[in-house]
Amino acid sequence: MGAGTGLEHEALDITDAAAVESAIAQREPDVVFNCAAYNAVDRAETDPEAAFAVNGAGPGNLAASCRRHAASLVHFSTNFVFDGVGTEPYVESDEPEPLSVYGRSKLAGERAVLEVGTHVLVIRTAAVFGTTTGRSFPERILERARANQELRVVSDQTVNPTYARDLAAAAVELVGQGFAGIVHAVNDGCAGWDEFARAALAESGVDARVESIATGAYMAPARRPANGCLATIRYHPLRPWRDAVRDWAQTLKNP
Repeated sequence: MGAGTGLEHEALDITDAAAVESAIAQREPDVVFNCAAYNAVDRAETDPEAAFAVNGAGPGNLAASCRRHAASLVHFSTNFVFDGVGTEPYVESDEPEPLSVYGRSKLAGERAVLEVGTHVLVIRTAAVFGTTTGRSFPERILERARANQELRVVSDQTVNPTYARDLAAAAVELVGQGFAGIVHAVNDGCAGWDEFARAALAESGVDARVESIATGAYMAPARRPANGCLATIRYHPLRPWRDAVRDWAQTLKNP
């Protein structure tokens, strides 16, 4: 927020409209990037109130305050707003049809910011890895592999593995070019989660076996789109996902 000002998770609760208003009024930002999200996909099935508060109402609070202070808002959303029954990657004009509480809450957030805000950019993305928390999918795979744990990964859900650094650069570029509305930003290409896992292991130099399994064998509480791939008719795809995984792995070797 503001000129390079960031607020940590503990510093601002976006479900608190008064706190959001105070934070934006004090900092007077030109652009606000909303990276807050309730992303516990399975837990959301039994905790819908919290999911909708953070993913739906919270972004609406940000949009309303940004409008009052003439700030632009960049809000990040997800491929989970689609049902995944199509055979082609989803583009911005495709109709959302979420399967899960998480997906419905993220769609509610999209609609809230677009209805409330004046200059709002919604960036949908997928399978983001390489975040500062160090707990994204490939990092968990490496952790399990190094602990000699079994690696059983679904093969019948496809996504665009998207590097957080590439996504951040794209978000800044989109703002600079004056984009508004909904834009999809993902690394180029689709892969099953098992393929993603094998790439992370290979690029990291870790020798471990990945067993490909069907979604039904995983028994997750939340339904996920089988086709979770995104494409764009408004922007351009980011570099190929495998190249991004290679660079991510290098950062682990040379932090």
